[in-house]
Amino acid sequence: MIPKVYTESIDLGDGRSITIETGKLAKQAHGSVVVQSGKCMLLCTVVSNYKQSDVDFLPLTVDYREKFAAAGRYPGGFFKREARPSDGEVLTMRLVDRVLRPLFPKDYHSETQVMIQLMSHDEDVMPDAMAGLAASAAIQLSDFPFECAISEVRVGRVDGAFVVNPTRAQLAESDIDMMIGASADSVMMVEGEMDEISEEEMAEAIKFAHEAIKVQCAAQEKLAKAFGKKEVREYEPEREDEDLAKKVHELAYDKVYSVAKAGSAKHERSAAFSDIKEEIIAGFSEEEQEDYGSLISKYYRKAEKEAIRDLTLQEGLRLDGRKTDEIRPIWCEVDYLPSTHGSSVFTRGETQALATVTLGTSRDANQIDMPSHEGEERFYLHYNFPPFCTGEARPIRGTSRREVGHGNLAQRALKGMVPEDCPYTVRVVSEVLESNGSSSMATVCSGTMALMDAGVQLKKPVSGIAMGLISDAESGNYAVLSDILGDEDHLGDMDFKVTGTADGITACQMDIKVKGLSYEILVKALQQARDGRLHILEKLVDTISTPAEDVKSHAPKMVTRIIPNEFIGALIGPGGKVIQELQKETGTTIVINEDPVTEEGIVEILGTDQDGIDAVLAKIDSLMFKPQVGNVYNVKVIKMLDFGAVVEYMEAPGNEVLLHVSELAWERTENVSDVVNSGDEFEVKYLGIDPRTRKDRVSRKVLLEKPEGYVERPPRKSGGGNRDRGRGGRDNRNRR
Repeated sequence: MIPKVYTESIDLGDGRSITIETGKLAKQAHGSVVVQSGKCMLLCTVVSNYKQSDVDFLPLTVDYREKFAAAGRYPGGFFKREARPSDGEVLTMRLVDRVLRPLFPKDYHSETQVMIQLMSHDEDVMPDAMAGLAASAAIQLSDFPFECAISEVRVGRVDGAFVVNPTRAQLAESDIDMMIGASADSVMMVEGEMDEISEEEMAEAIKFAHEAIKVQCAAQEKLAKAFGKKEVREYEPEREDEDLAKKVHELAYDKVYSVAKAGSAKHERSAAFSDIKEEIIAGFSEEEQEDYGSLISKYYRKAEKEAIRDLTLQEGLRLDGRKTDEIRPIWCEVDYLPSTHGSSVFTRGETQALATVTLGTSRDANQIDMPSHEGEERFYLHYNFPPFCTGEARPIRGTSRREVGHGNLAQRALKGMVPEDCPYTVRVVSEVLESNGSSSMATVCSGTMALMDAGVQLKKPVSGIAMGLISDAESGNYAVLSDILGDEDHLGDMDFKVTGTADGITACQMDIKVKGLSYEILVKALQQARDGRLHILEKLVDTISTPAEDVKSHAPKMVTRIIPNEFIGALIGPGGKVIQELQKETGTTIVINEDPVTEEGIVEILGTDQDGIDAVLAKIDSLMFKPQVGNVYNVKVIKMLDFGAVVEYMEAPGNEVLLHVSELAWERTENVSDVVNSGDEFEVKYLGIDPRTRKDRVSRKVLLEKPEGYVERPPRKSGGGNRDRGRGGRDNRNRR
């Protein structure tokens, strides 16, 4: 039986479109769609259990995978099978999760899984820009309790014009690379990198993206209506008790407000809030505690949140006593670790990051091997968030998605400031040692200083700040918070991280938890973020104002030399013998790459000893040495022969040439040793290639004055040919 297929099309302009199809594939899933643009096809399926899980949160899993078959390729590795997700796939999962999760009801706790798979790849289409659309479209066809359709688009700006979902080639020319997630009514998520754009330009890019998202949301609703929108499933909601909520609020609100207003440190404040909660719980009987324990805790958290928010809105004060635009105290230090190539410590309030820099060759580049993208990164940043940084003990099970996402944000913030001609592969690692507030922004700051300490010639220093928002929809009152605490992140309405130089924004990440955030508030948050960012930047520059002029004495120096391809084989040697011996003798690392455009060899020489690097350069010069006709060169005798002397060009050790006995002096020379001896140094003139022997010809005598009365000997007559012909003639006569 041929299935009934439903499709909806979205026009992107420039002859490009996206189609959403359902009814053909994966019909046992609770919702499934195929989203296609060009030859790129994503299959998205969604399933949610009908039984509520025994947890107090939504167990939502968003999984995005790219199949190598989609690009006609085999997976790398021994087993030839897709394994753990790449960082690129993890980042796409996070982008989709951050927009979907807030739209499920807070009391919906059923196990929910969203699976997005790249089934067919198109070089001109970046699939991650359609993942959010695919996820939302599949959910719209299901019976999930989900607030409204959403979508995500990428925005670029090429030659001053905004572009929706640009190609990778267009993105290479763009000064903006932003992913925006939104519903038809509200922007919910922003993440991306920029080339020092202004706050106003960023707001314009978000507005442009939102208009495109509105069209995509309408297309989903139209498809769901044609398909037959299912009735929203019924589920068992959380138990509520209004009287209990009122009682807990009355017991907790004033006490929490008083502690919050005191402006204490994190641990003192947490202990005080914990005491209030325990005191309230102790006021209930054992039976009430057993029956309503979870509700009491829930209502306490609600009262605590309300009290802290009211303190900020009514009095402009925050948990640690700061004003809304005040930055916590900062101290910085560079060159902290003696053996690293660069290091720094950045501490802001109760958040601390220790950054290290390691310099290497192109061989150390981070290889990207995804079906949708192959390449390498010569600058990359890794972020580690161990449990002790928040005073916790928990299992460590590899790199978390959060660590991948925060590291990527910091990397995007800094990479545009690394010079294009930086010869090194640069790896930055941020170790978060304390966290109460944005550790990713602390990573940007510590990363900037560590790079400058390492001698990487950053174009400009970069700083970052995390902004928050507390708003009251009824009164319209709101407060934008600079340098938010961890608690303010949880209880606030926005988490907005922005990085940049003194001249503009380089990266951002924003999650908005309230509907209908106005662009007026967004622009105010951006402007306030700029003030805070510049304040932090001053602290960084006070610590290290300019990059170190050179790398540290124990760090490797890097020299790059371009050589014609014809000399690569000679430098490598048979079986790599020459280059291996050269590396061993000089204590250097030598990497040779071929430039596919110029078809030249790029030789990278890395070493801590300048003499070793100079020795490698001398060897390369020696291999590439070509004497010019008429030029005079210094030579040294290295071998004596009966018919001349073998001499070595002193400008290019290893390059030898025969100085024939006839070119030693104007006088007739019977013995070579009468004129020169082994080890002698003198000048010779290069005469070119001898047409008879096809070998290089040099002369010592042409640089000497002719002896007085010297008579040039006549050139030797060659009669051998006639004699041969004569003999040949007699032979022929004899034959006749």
